[in-house]
Amino acid sequence: MLTAGRVSGGGTGLPIPIETQVVSTSAGLSVLHTLTFEHRDIIAACRQPQSAAELAARLRLHLNVVRVLAEDLCAAGHLAIHRPNAGAAQDLSVLRRVIDGLRAVPDSRGTLRDSG
Repeated sequence: MLTAGRVSGGGTGLPIPIETQVVSTSAGLSVLHTLTFEHRDIIAACRQPQSAAELAARLRLHLNVVRVLAEDLCAAGHLAIHRPNAGAAQDLSVLRRVIDGLRAVPDSRGTLRDSG
C-alpha cells in the first residue's frame, strides 16, 4: 500500500507538475534508515535534484505514486519540492531554447536534427 488509496498528498491539493524539482533535505538523509522502503528509495535517489518525472522513471513507479509520496515526504520535512515558475512556462524564449537544445542532440546515428 504505497499511497493507501490516496491520489494526492497532504499538500496544496494541486498535483506536483512533472517538471517539479525534488531534492532530499538533510533531515531526510539523517533518518534514511528509519523510513519505509519506498520513502527510503525516494530520499536516496534525490540526493541530487531531479524532476518528478525522472524520479518516477528511475524508481519504476507510476508518476502519481511518486507525486503522493513526495508530498508526504515534503510535509515531514524530508524532501524539498521546487515547483516551476508558472510564468516561465509561458515564456516563448524558454520553449525556443529547449527546442534548440533538443535539436542539438544527435540521433542514434550521430546525425544532428534539422534546425528548421
